[in-house]
Parts: sequence; C-alpha cells; structure tokens
Amino acid sequence: MQSTTPRVGSTTDRMLDAAESLLADKGIRATTMQQVADVAGVSRAWLYRHFPDKQTMVGATIVRLNEAFWANARTELDAIEGFAEQLVAGVRIGRGAYDDPGALLLRLRTTEPDEFAACAGVGVAGLVPDLAAFWRPYVVAAIDGGEVDAGHDVDTTSEWVARVLISLGTVPGTTIDPDDQDSVRHYIESFVMPGLHEHPHV
Repeated sequence: MQSTTPRVGSTTDRMLDAAESLLADKGIRATTMQQVADVAGVSRAWLYRHFPDKQTMVGATIVRLNEAFWANARTELDAIEGFAEQLVAGVRIGRGAYDDPGALLLRLRTTEPDEFAACAGVGVAGLVPDLAAFWRPYVVAAIDGGEVDAGHDVDTTSEWVARVLISLGTVPGTTIDPDDQDSVRHYIESFVMPGLHEHPHV
C-alpha cells in the first residue's frame, strides 16, 4: 500500500517555493502562514511541522535564495581564467545582487529592513565572513598558480579581498565607475593585484 505522507524534501521545497512567490508578491509583513500553506497545497498544521513560525519560514526562504545566488556566482567565476578577471567579475556579480531593484533579496532588504534582518538572522553582520569564505578557494588557486604570493595568509587575504570588493561595489567614488568593467579592471590591476603579487612585509 502506497504511503500518502508527503515526502519531506519535495514538500519542503514546495513550501519554500510558495513562500518565495508570496514574498515577491506581498512582502514579508503581508505574507501569512495560512497563505503559504494554501499556495503550497498543504494544511497549516503540516506547514507548522516544518517551520514553527513565520520568521523561521521566511529565514529559510532567504537562505535558499542566497544559496542559489552564490551557486550561480561560483559557476560563473569558475568559467573565468585568471584571478584578476575573477575579481572584476566579482564586482559586477555583487552589484547585480544588491543594486538590481528587481532582485527579491534586495527588495526585501530595502523595503522591510527590520523584518528582513530579524528573519535573516545575522544579516549584514555575516556578509564579510560569508564573502571571505566564498573567495577562499579562488585565493588558494591564485596562490597555487603564482598570481598571489605564497607568503600571504589565505584567510586574511580572503577577508581582505571580500572587503575590497564590497567597497568597490557599494561605496561611491570619483575615480572609478563600478559599473564600467574596464574601470574596475584598471583599479584591480593597478592596486589590488600588485599588492597580492608581492611578498607581504611583516
């Protein structure tokens, strides 16, 4: 006899799909657990078995959106040859994530910042460590390939790269246009890469 109990993976995905759709349409405040259950085609009781409250459910949706973004970013960067070009692309990818008004994460972050921060947990506080961890394998590959001097500490360098890219992508200036790849490339090749190529002075 076939079980009528929904499979956990597919049911959870369906619930998160429903939550994502409603968040895009209504935002965090206006989305209710009942609406998510209705769209997902499950009972509210079954929804609460997976997510004990709305904050947990929205948080899980935000995490999934973030994971999808970083997975796509990694796929794009893996196809680019050379650490400098990867950094140039990193600025563009980062601006696409946070400066595109159509991006759901950006809309939620900017229109409902308090609700977003509460549901996302650490929120922006986790941005630098997360971005440093993302760039770590690329730093290791650059060291192995001779583009970055082997005397640089991998973790420290990864965090420095993260901070530089955040600054380039989000802080306005008069000498660089973050939306112009040639401008970003000139900056990275003139200032970032020479520092990484040299042996650190300690």
